[in-house]
Amino acid sequence: MIDRERFPVDPWRFIETRYSGEDAGVTETIFSVGNGYLGLRGNHPEGRHAHEHGTFINGFHETWPIRHAEQAYGFAEVGQTIINAPDAKVMRIYVDDEPLSLDIAEMREYERVLDMRDGVYRRRLLWRTPAGKDVLIEDDRLVSFDERHLAVMRMTVTVLDTDAPVTISSQMVNRQDGENVYGGTPAMLRGAAQKVTFDPRKTDRISERVLHPQEFWQDGMRSALSYKVNESGMTIAVASDHMIQTDNEYDIRQLVDPDIAKHVFRVQAKAGVPVTITKTVSYHTSRGVPPRELVDRCRRTLDRVASLGVEEIHRRQRAWMDDFWSRSDVRIAGQDGLQQATRWCLFQLAQAAARADGFGVSAKGVTGSGYSGHYFWDTEIYVLPFLAYTTPRWARNAMRMRTMMLPAARRRAGQLNEAGALFPWRTINGEEASAYYAAGTAQYHINADISYAIVKYVRAADDYDFLEREGADVLVETARLWATLGFWRSYQGIESFHIHGVTGPDEYTTVVNDNLFTNVMARFNLRAAARAVREMAERSPGAFRRLSDRVSLDSSEPEAWERAADAMHIPYSENFGIHPQDSLFLEREVWDLEHTPKDQRPLLLHFHPLVIYRFQVLKQADVVLALFLQGNHFTPEEKRADFDYYDPLTTGDSTLSAVVQAILAAEVGYQELAHRYFEEALFVDLGDLHHNAADGVHVASAGGVWTALVSGFGGMRDHLGELRFDPRLPEDWPELAYTLQWKGRALDIVLRRNEMRVSVRPGESGEPVEPVPFEVRDRAYIATVDEPVVVPLHDQGPVLPGRPTLKPFSEMRRDDGTALEPTVPVTASIPVTTSIPIITDNSATHE
Repeated sequence: MIDRERFPVDPWRFIETRYSGEDAGVTETIFSVGNGYLGLRGNHPEGRHAHEHGTFINGFHETWPIRHAEQAYGFAEVGQTIINAPDAKVMRIYVDDEPLSLDIAEMREYERVLDMRDGVYRRRLLWRTPAGKDVLIEDDRLVSFDERHLAVMRMTVTVLDTDAPVTISSQMVNRQDGENVYGGTPAMLRGAAQKVTFDPRKTDRISERVLHPQEFWQDGMRSALSYKVNESGMTIAVASDHMIQTDNEYDIRQLVDPDIAKHVFRVQAKAGVPVTITKTVSYHTSRGVPPRELVDRCRRTLDRVASLGVEEIHRRQRAWMDDFWSRSDVRIAGQDGLQQATRWCLFQLAQAAARADGFGVSAKGVTGSGYSGHYFWDTEIYVLPFLAYTTPRWARNAMRMRTMMLPAARRRAGQLNEAGALFPWRTINGEEASAYYAAGTAQYHINADISYAIVKYVRAADDYDFLEREGADVLVETARLWATLGFWRSYQGIESFHIHGVTGPDEYTTVVNDNLFTNVMARFNLRAAARAVREMAERSPGAFRRLSDRVSLDSSEPEAWERAADAMHIPYSENFGIHPQDSLFLEREVWDLEHTPKDQRPLLLHFHPLVIYRFQVLKQADVVLALFLQGNHFTPEEKRADFDYYDPLTTGDSTLSAVVQAILAAEVGYQELAHRYFEEALFVDLGDLHHNAADGVHVASAGGVWTALVSGFGGMRDHLGELRFDPRLPEDWPELAYTLQWKGRALDIVLRRNEMRVSVRPGESGEPVEPVPFEVRDRAYIATVDEPVVVPLHDQGPVLPGRPTLKPFSEMRRDDGTALEPTVPVTASIPVTTSIPIITDNSATHE
């Protein structure tokens, strides 16, 4: 999956040993640095050829009116897209007035490193200039986790063998409104881009000017630029400071315009005498604070950094990372390649969420513009488990983003003629931004996903304060939507509750009736809301009264929610012995994925949606995801039958699929298949397996990697707030070790083939720590600080050979008696009528 000669294995560092412009977009993503608020793509500091010169700030966006070719009531009206913040990474090098340009330079040595232990990007080059002079260039870059608004860059240039004039031009550039200023997309990538005319995974582009200049200035070694966004009205300021260290003679030239600021260091370099430029940069944004105020904030950030010193910033970064890894690391013994990729994924989660601080976690974090910087259900289902079980505070911050969107969600529900609240399928500012309702707004399950995440966080962190202050409001309002969206039917005296006209996680099957995932998750949502308000009334009457006042709660509502949940229709086919994905799923034709040409994948780029919708074919796990999230409602036999049926129908065209398939494959016994799915998820970006890593990190897949390790191979479940384990350690892994934060206690878990060890860490400052009850394969244990528990394991669960196929179902019949016959839609050329004959009154007499 990875060229290990170019990208060698190192458990703590991701290393590149050879430059290539052919996959510039992918390596820009891989070597990105960020903190959840601010992200810098891994562009080379020379600021020349790049796939995307990216500097992204969480939530910093532009809006525009969505123009539907055919408008209808309730369609999304306002588009949103993340925009490129001014680029401060640029530090261009000239020797003898010859620029360093990596695409043509003679590189004697080259190494680029993302150091995941330090949280720092580093690069080392040995450049032989056209005049034959050897120049050593060493630079590093970090985005501070400790100082949310800060980035630090250092560059050291040493002419090794002779004297030479050296110029370093440090710049800040508004690339949003001048994409190709000082070098844009390489010719090879421009040609490739022209071949792709459609890809819904990429960002929206805005042709008009977006950033309108406000205050800009230079003062000594500092520069500042500030802007107001054209339509959204957001504001931004960026300021940089510089320090030069050298024993060479030098002078400095400066320039500032509305869209560019330069500090040009002109050095008379002596052989072997280095010159180091340190650049500190601060970014501040707001939804409406005047730019001048943001400039002042940048100034204060830079003043503080100047007082602390850059070495102290690096020391704090390392201390922050040490703390992060003590909580979050997952160790795979004897598998350095997998270990490296796992740590890269976990590091991406920190870079996407750590300092989001009330913003969401977008699909690409702050590493790229893919999916327009929108927040999806990815946060709640794939990222939040990692946050809740390693750093609960980050999970609370992520959930607060949703609670702050509740007023907009209430308006949206009313617009769609429902009670309660309906959260947007994709958004930045809280308003629905999906222009395609069939695979957007129709995914009502977003409500249940958010409620599920709130309950999971509250149970794991024991944070009932959050539930009482904010979380319960979401549970109530989402339950209200299900109560009005669904409807009752009675057959032979049995009442059932149904939900029609929705889309589940599988976007290859849309606007259906009784989607199993939606119904199962809605049932959870309804019960969780009823339970939350009843328990709150008993536990905290004052908080319950305040909640009742905020949401105008009627005393009869909890009972109505429970009644609907208990009667929820869960599709099941007696003929096939499986749960159909929806009420009509089994009536569709079966897509023959085995014989679908590879050049027609992913399907969404090669087939009209209507073609795909006619078939049993999945973009991603749907029923199988329900089996994991609500596994306590399904028997082992049902899980095995459902997995066997849906796995051969799942394309994996979504990066959200492989992790879920890995977890269920491990649970039901397909151990080798589980490992294959895990590696597919693990290397989705590092190996560019979906050919779109250039658009940014697949953050949800990275979160799913943690879940696949802990819940898939580690076998951890916490249904109903009770911690249980049923391990599935892969055969060639000697040991799997990880840490869980559980109800305020830290558990260290070590899984080996013959045993599982659970120990409880001491409390901070010697505080007492309560015992931790848990189960392993239905047997109860209690671990304490003084007495770790070692559980003997006789096996690692069932083992099934190969992978499922549809052959066992070929003899079965649908309810109408027809058999399953897999086919591939016809794609051969079909004669097209080029002219239409005109029929006249006497045309019948003509032959």
